[in-house]
Amino acid sequence: MEERWKPSVTVAAIIERDGRYLLVEEQTSEGLKLNNPAGHLDPGESPEQGVAREALEETGCVFTPTHVLGVYLSRFHRPTTGEDVTYVRFAFTGDVSDPQPGWVLDEGIVRTVWMTPDEIRAAADRLRSPLVLRCLDDHLAGRRFPLDLLTTDPTVYTPEIKRP
Repeated sequence: MEERWKPSVTVAAIIERDGRYLLVEEQTSEGLKLNNPAGHLDPGESPEQGVAREALEETGCVFTPTHVLGVYLSRFHRPTTGEDVTYVRFAFTGDVSDPQPGWVLDEGIVRTVWMTPDEIRAAADRLRSPLVLRCLDDHLAGRRFPLDLLTTDPTVYTPEIKRP
């Protein structure tokens, strides 16, 4: 029997303030990489809940999604494992607080950094995926969709945002 295709569903926060974007520097199997605050959608959460949780875990900042930036389907080859992985990424823009005092960043996150678009492009070889630049370009181009673009069946997720 043929194996079923199972894409990984991820969420990402595209956070801009005063012309700079909030990225995380994280330890990966390919070394130290830059990424949007992002991660896998957990069972029982809506995409909006997942992105708020991931942003908080990775930056210590409370992120409130205001718009969908886009939904991205991509396939990556992982050189360290030799496997091909398909991702469906829900990217959001929104409002963000200052970091919560005393917050401990998620395991693997080395630091947060605010970077200009030019600085991000100059670091293209350090980006975790090509989606970092794609989302940056879409944000700079003014792409924004209302949150109600996404419909989440209320019987499959919990209504409260889970905070660690």
